[in-house]
Amino acid sequence: MSDTQLSARALESKLGEWRTGGSAYRGLADRIRLLALDGRLTAGTRLPAERELGVRLGLSRTTVTAAYRELRAAGLLSSVRGSGSVVRLPGSGAGSLAAAGPGSGRASGDTGVLDLSKATMSALGGLADVAARAAEDLSRHLNGPGFDPVGIPELRAAIAERYRVRGLPTDPEQIMVTIGAQHAIALLARVFVSRGDRVLIEQPSYPHAVEAFSAAGARLVPVSVTARGSAGSAAEAEAEAGAAVAGLAAGSGALPARAAGGADPDGSSGWDEPALLQALRGSNPVLGYLMPDFHNPTGQTMPAEQRTRVIEAAARQGTVLIADETMGELSIDRSDDFMPFAAYAPGERGSVGINGYGTAVDSGTDVGTGAGTGDRGTVVTVGSVGKTIWGGLRIGWIRAEPALIRRLVAARTATDMGTPILEQLIVTRMLPEMPAILERRSRELRAGRDHVEALLAERFPEWAVPHVDGGLTAWVNLGRPASSQLALAARNHGLLVPAGPRFGVDGAFERFLRVPFCHGALEMERAVDALGLAWGSLLRHPLPDTGYLADVV
Repeated sequence: MSDTQLSARALESKLGEWRTGGSAYRGLADRIRLLALDGRLTAGTRLPAERELGVRLGLSRTTVTAAYRELRAAGLLSSVRGSGSVVRLPGSGAGSLAAAGPGSGRASGDTGVLDLSKATMSALGGLADVAARAAEDLSRHLNGPGFDPVGIPELRAAIAERYRVRGLPTDPEQIMVTIGAQHAIALLARVFVSRGDRVLIEQPSYPHAVEAFSAAGARLVPVSVTARGSAGSAAEAEAEAGAAVAGLAAGSGALPARAAGGADPDGSSGWDEPALLQALRGSNPVLGYLMPDFHNPTGQTMPAEQRTRVIEAAARQGTVLIADETMGELSIDRSDDFMPFAAYAPGERGSVGINGYGTAVDSGTDVGTGAGTGDRGTVVTVGSVGKTIWGGLRIGWIRAEPALIRRLVAARTATDMGTPILEQLIVTRMLPEMPAILERRSRELRAGRDHVEALLAERFPEWAVPHVDGGLTAWVNLGRPASSQLALAARNHGLLVPAGPRFGVDGAFERFLRVPFCHGALEMERAVDALGLAWGSLLRHPLPDTGYLADVV
């Protein structure tokens, strides 16, 4: 649990444009509630004193007191005389994201609540049978401690082989098994980042990666990634980019980068390469965090030529790139076969192998034109089976040079002793079947994507819904800065969906909503119905046109 004291100035920055024309105390309470439920205010955060916040927001102390009282009644705030007011999450009910069960599309303990906050599929069919067979392999490990800091040899070999057939030769010594991808990201952040170091981050990005780097003391350098077909106007881009500037003003530590928002001024999609290269040269970050394949949340894939240029630029600056490939193999109908991101690094040599769909790929020449094998360590890869097999199977990994693997293993014991053996044995059995697994998942995701696109087009013709060719999510442009209010209204109709600012550095993205298409057809129909009711309630009460500030949340 966090124990952070939030200043009135910092909370004001997070609140953004919270005034909706109704009761001031209720509007303030609603926005703080959404920030807490979305995770933008973590449990244990100490809010500013009522008088201090009132002065900052231009409100009476009585108004702030009434807002805090409403939050306490909802179970989102605890106050002790002399100790202040601390954010907490209720232990049960629709309002608690922590209570929501993964993959099912429903919140555990309340089958009437749909949870779209998690982009993950239900468990692969037959997983229980594989687990039973894997338990038979357990006997030969029972004389050991039952956990392993680097990974059992057979799983490391299976992961290395998976990279080899995808065109990236890998030795088992280059693999470390972790407790999921998030554990891997947090471990890399602790090892590489010292307080004040700069870390390049995509904008929008995976929220828990942002949290991991921030917890390590990083100063974040955001660079834009734009969804195909959902880019806004140049004015929207300027407004979204302002979030980074607002973050600096609030002391958040985020550094502004050109077009660090939801849309490039020219309306193009993908990574803002000039800004990315400029950020590498100008900020000299120690790390860069990228999701080059089926980026979460926009669904974008980085072109091959751009991968080479970005890796070479990072190598020149001594920046280590973390390639998060947890969604990297979830292709639906992508026409090009992409090798793992690290295969485009100077000095990495491909091989003739079989890609994820059983097709032979020939990458027998050097990929890239860099300085040589000394640059191979520029890219560190993070992977997992959480998106392909099941989120409840907490197995991930890091692919890196052996020297870095040894360094990570040494640092790991400060927080955990290793990965459970039984789960490793399950994944060891399943990795050789990955081509068939991916083909099955591709069919499921294609049906889900097409169904959700049709539902949204019929119900919300004014929304811009990008057509993605892989991944699990669509980054939908609502056409107006209403994401936080929509997410809050949707909760009243039994739907948990994260607001767009949850994926931004210092907010922004009020015009966007991440909609996963990996849940069942009936569940998504119910979800779109709930969104329709919530959207209708907002349209009946027109939102104020506050211009620039509306996007800074």
